[in-house]
Amino acid sequence: MTNQKNNKAINIALWTAQGLLAVMFIMAGIMKTTQPVEVLAESLPWVTSTPLGLVRFIGISELLGGLGLLIPSIFRFKPYLTVWAALGLALVMVLAAVFHASRGEFSSIGMNVVLIGIALFIAWGRNKKAPILAKN
Repeated sequence: MTNQKNNKAINIALWTAQGLLAVMFIMAGIMKTTQPVEVLAESLPWVTSTPLGLVRFIGISELLGGLGLLIPSIFRFKPYLTVWAALGLALVMVLAAVFHASRGEFSSIGMNVVLIGIALFIAWGRNKKAPILAKN
């Protein structure tokens, strides 16, 4: 009985993490792919000194990663893609931390580390602890 409660709790925690991380990355991705650089620069000063193509690529990566956290699991169609999306977003955050460190923006790295941890929790949980089975 305790094991069943633990699995239910882990599953709830994973769904919560997936939902929150997905919303955050989808919103950030939409913002980086659709807004003009001048508007983006108001909240993300680094975009003015970064090639626009890279900013748009980061946005598309975040948008697709956010969708990948939810869609495969919700529809139970190739749910292992959720694990890959979580790992991909963790990699994006590692690269973001390296980027910010190279620019001396160390205050931004804390959020990257938190997001890496959440993404890795999702990858571990959906791979090992509470995987979602595909529809047959």
